[in-house]
Amino acid sequence: MRIAVYLAHPRPDSFNHALASAVADELSARGAEVVLHDLYAEGFDPALPAAETGTVDAAASSTDDLVARYRAEIADLDAFVFIHPNWWGMPPAILAGWVQRVLAPGVAYKLGTADGEPAGLLRAGRALVLNTSDTPADRERDEFGDPLQRIWAACVLPYVGVTDVRRTVFRTVTDSTDAERAAWLQEARDQAAALLPGS
Repeated sequence: MRIAVYLAHPRPDSFNHALASAVADELSARGAEVVLHDLYAEGFDPALPAAETGTVDAAASSTDDLVARYRAEIADLDAFVFIHPNWWGMPPAILAGWVQRVLAPGVAYKLGTADGEPAGLLRAGRALVLNTSDTPADRERDEFGDPLQRIWAACVLPYVGVTDVRRTVFRTVTDSTDAERAAWLQEARDQAAALLPGS
């Protein structure tokens, strides 16, 4: 299996980075071909230029080398892993920009008309989303309605053909203990391993 891990956190010492390393190591150890992308370290530009704002016509080739590289890569993936914090009920802007620029029409989906139903173009059927948060679960659910669940499992991934969307939230991170973090890293490894066939 070929799996890409997309990490969106600006601090190299973040728990998100530890999660990404653990997931990539686990998948590699189990024989998967893993591509790990640290979007901040790679200098990805999330700003969507006017030329890339279409939704129906197939996107033209991007003049941004990273966008072109990511677009080419996603066609050959069997699964995705997205790792990011919950910031204001959204992914960090760099990852939102990745979605908008990379999951483009003619690349990740096709749409006959603006109000039509999309047809996903990606072969990847599975995705794992790992989030960190400092919002307690009951508050996230009762006050905010868990917006990240809707973003990934309803708005983004099914649109491009990914139907098996798994998500885990590790919380609350800021006041967590070393033992809690070690347990979370093992849980992340287990969730990553479950993406593989026969798991």
